[in-house]
Amino acid sequence: MCRIASRFLLQRLKGSMSGEGRDFNNIETSAVKSPPPLQGKAPKGIHAVLTETLGEQAPLYATVKNWVAQFKRGEFSTCDAPRPGRPKTVTTPEIIDQIHVLIFQDRRISAKSIAKQLGISREGVGSINHEDLDMLKLSAKWVPKCLNADQKLQPCQSSEQLLAFFRRDSNEFLSRLVTMDETWLYHYDTETKQQSMQWRHSGSPRLIKFRVKKSAGKVLASIFWDQDGVLLIDYLPKGQTINSEYYSFLLVQLKDILKEKRRGKVTNGVLFLHNAPAHRALATQKKLAYVGFQCLDHPPSSPDLAPSNYHRLPGLKKQVKVRHFSSDAEVIADAETWLDGQLSELF
Repeated sequence: MCRIASRFLLQRLKGSMSGEGRDFNNIETSAVKSPPPLQGKAPKGIHAVLTETLGEQAPLYATVKNWVAQFKRGEFSTCDAPRPGRPKTVTTPEIIDQIHVLIFQDRRISAKSIAKQLGISREGVGSINHEDLDMLKLSAKWVPKCLNADQKLQPCQSSEQLLAFFRRDSNEFLSRLVTMDETWLYHYDTETKQQSMQWRHSGSPRLIKFRVKKSAGKVLASIFWDQDGVLLIDYLPKGQTINSEYYSFLLVQLKDILKEKRRGKVTNGVLFLHNAPAHRALATQKKLAYVGFQCLDHPPSSPDLAPSNYHRLPGLKKQVKVRHFSSDAEVIADAETWLDGQLSELF
């Protein structure tokens, strides 16, 4: 019985250490011929003998204990017991086709609903959608306007026209260009997500921000500028809106300022870029012709951003964010101080 136990343990050891490059035949022969080291020993003693013989390659004590218990139960097989293996999968051609049909019938159907109708798990539905059908469930892309083919062609033609104008003489184009845009300046405006960023350790808690609304107090600033700097800033009076009449008055003011500060620009002809409903009114167009401004085409509902939207105005808005102003005069003074301090290269 001792020899059988020795052979059993060595066979289990051989199976657990396969691939280690040892000569198991010599180990087995030597151990079976001289079995006393394992005779009458408890699992701890057997483990100690194996550790002394094999060193770091000896099996764990729990493994030896399991082998001894298996031998005492009369299980002399040195092979692992059969296992059920990987669970039966639901990824069959029939299931894939059924899921495909359900999705075609309702593009917004949920994975939970598909799993309930077919009697399979949500994980299985997700695996089939991603791996077999190569499908993703995405939300619709938000766009400001739903443009038709003609409206999409118009911005392309306008861009090509401006590019051709620029390529003829880039210096002349920039020297004649004047642009404008409007922006709201709030008495209090919350900080941007980028402004709230802080350095922290990987284990430090993440900063929490509470949603705060912008203040009701605000003033609308209309800013006109060229490559050398700001030409005119107008602040809309309370209770008034920018209509064609008000905007035409601003154009006359701009013409007077150009005569005073940029006489050469007036002589060569002003290239004017703007885009707003009041700017396209018939009265505005007549006033532009009267002051002698040549308007550059910026199509309505164009997805292209004006340069002010990503270069000029964001810096101004960051200046007045997270600051409390008690009146329009304070926020106006702070905005003008910031604009006056900018170098001409920025424009």
